Amino acid sequence: MTETEKMLQGRIYDSSVPELAEMRVKAHRLCRIYNSLDEEDPKLMEIRKELLPNVDSTSFVLAPVQFDYGVNFHMGKRGFINFGIKVLDTCPVTLGDDVFVGPNVSFYTPLHPLLSEERKTYQKENGVWTDKEYAAPIEVGDGTWIAGSVSVGPGVKIGKRCVIGMGSVVLHDIPDDCLAAGNPCRVIRKIAPEDSILLKKEIL
Repeated sequence: MTETEKMLQGRIYDSSVPELAEMRVKAHRLCRIYNSLDEEDPKLMEIRKELLPNVDSTSFVLAPVQFDYGVNFHMGKRGFINFGIKVLDTCPVTLGDDVFVGPNVSFYTPLHPLLSEERKTYQKENGVWTDKEYAAPIEVGDGTWIAGSVSVGPGVKIGKRCVIGMGSVVLHDIPDDCLAAGNPCRVIRKIAPEDSILLKKEIL
């Protein structure tokens, strides 16, 4: 099993191997280019296809962005990502269809040992320094809105049609059709038909 395969399966892996190091360098370079281009620049879509090949063409991703690998980030149709997304996609980060992501949202899949002696870097026989890392995937269901400045932790599954309140830190799974917020993020209540914007006469 390669180190890349171990990484994607959530096993302890060696992040210093050339294949992974080259992938990160490439993604970071593409992020810098993407962030430097105007929104109307025809090169923008070319760079996005290379950086984020698993994002549907009907979804929008506004710069600036920062991805560790890019290729491990998946997004369905008709989605929208606002300014300042950060994704450490050591394991896959998967967003369904019609997902809205507010500004300055972060998705973190990496994990490190709790014991400090296991967290220390060490030198391999070839002289390269590395450490023990692993990760857990993140999933966001169809139709969910993640508001601004939310952080989503490793292994979290957010259900379909949810709303995650601004500034939340999501460390545990959120069921379908829930309004959730806080640090740590907790379910506040179920979203109901009575929440329809069409019933808010003051804004119609």
